[in-house]
Amino acid sequence: MTPQQIMEHGLQEGEDYFAIATIVRTAGTTAAKPGAKALLRADGTILDGWLGGGCVKGAIKEATLRAYATGQPQFISVAPEEGLAEKGVKAGDDVDGVRFARNGCPSKGTIDIFIEPHLPEPDLLVFGQSPVAIKLLELAPLFGWAAAEAASDLPLPARLPGRGRYLVIATQGQGDLAALKAGLADTAEYVAFVGSAKKFAVLSDKLVGAGVDAAQIATVHAPAGLNIGAVTPAEIALSILAELTQVKRQILAQAIENG
Repeated sequence: MTPQQIMEHGLQEGEDYFAIATIVRTAGTTAAKPGAKALLRADGTILDGWLGGGCVKGAIKEATLRAYATGQPQFISVAPEEGLAEKGVKAGDDVDGVRFARNGCPSKGTIDIFIEPHLPEPDLLVFGQSPVAIKLLELAPLFGWAAAEAASDLPLPARLPGRGRYLVIATQGQGDLAALKAGLADTAEYVAFVGSAKKFAVLSDKLVGAGVDAAQIATVHAPAGLNIGAVTPAEIALSILAELTQVKRQILAQAIENG
């Protein structure tokens, strides 16, 4: 599937969810052959390409939804009932990374399909214009984040369905309280404050006094970042990106476990 074909369907890599499915093996009589590809929407709809019609649509849809939910590629084997029985498996079983599905078509062929999800980069919104904020905005795209500035006096960008959102308050004395209020008013997987634990404790009391829920305040990572002994703005930004990556991977692992 070429970038041009993806663009023709209004999908841009890094912005919209899509998946590419490839037939890697067939056995018996099948309409589609190895090497056939298709571009899929988030709901498993085939936008372009050919994978064999109705015999595999249900299995492809289920696998595509699972790929988006977990962020992980899926390998499915669609086989007739007797083929599954020969292998000692049934539809829905997962064995060594392969999810088996039943092919109810008269052709009774087996089709193995690899589905690779392409997920948009999670949003990283950074409050402030401090040296740490500047470095964070500079480094974040190198680690797969769609980084952008955020302002406490303006509405945050609308959150796209299924797209992760992470917030970092790096105001460092310039509007800390307003930025925290704006950040906590939004829904996010991660909110962090660049500053000492003592400073955040003082701000927490003010937030409670302003009516912000104490449980919500307790979710803020403060001080932001993993403890790597960071001193310079670049090192602090790196420590924050390390923590962001850790949180993102934990969320992904949980999604796979619940998948």
